[in-house]
Amino acid sequence: MNILVLSPHTDDAELGCGGSIAKFLEEGHDIFWVVFSTAEDSLPQNLPKDTLEKEFLESVHEIGLENDKYKIFNFKVRNLHNHRQEILEDLIQIRKNVNPDLVIGPSVNDYHQDHQVVANEMIRAFKTTSSIICYELPWNHITFNTQLFVKLESKHMSQKYNQLKHYRSQFIQNKSYFSKDFVYGFGSTRGIQCNSKYAEAFEVVRWMI
Repeated sequence: MNILVLSPHTDDAELGCGGSIAKFLEEGHDIFWVVFSTAEDSLPQNLPKDTLEKEFLESVHEIGLENDKYKIFNFKVRNLHNHRQEILEDLIQIRKNVNPDLVIGPSVNDYHQDHQVVANEMIRAFKTTSSIICYELPWNHITFNTQLFVKLESKHMSQKYNQLKHYRSQFIQNKSYFSKDFVYGFGSTRGIQCNSKYAEAFEVVRWMI
């Protein structure tokens, strides 16, 4: 299965579905990963502007993705709404090149402005061609529909956390959702809901068989 992963910013997909990505790779599925912003303006002033891009590259190399299996755009953070049409056209071109069976991206119920743009353009680009599911970033949600669970083992959670550890710029800012306690605790919570040790939850926009 061809799987397209969409990440508004460098760390979103690891946080939302890093365990599922690890499981899909283990099962032999083909992953193509797209990042829309390296969030240069969100970094502490003492860090180089390319810090998050470098951390993302470390993260994807951790799981063995080759250079032709990811693409990084450089849209300005919190300004994706000014580039809706451009993002849509980029996604249509990616659709032609990757031909994904499954697209995984942010939720339309995510209140971050950049995430909303990617979610909506994702649906416009793939609504008639691919199954579409949305990952969970609970600090950005008021509501989230847990319609699909991907059951995970300890090894998948370990891989997820190993990827997140590359984002040193986020740890030094004490982002609580990067903590090991949160990552494993939230995975365990979703696991309890589907009789699994760990899990990640998704909203289903389209499911095509």
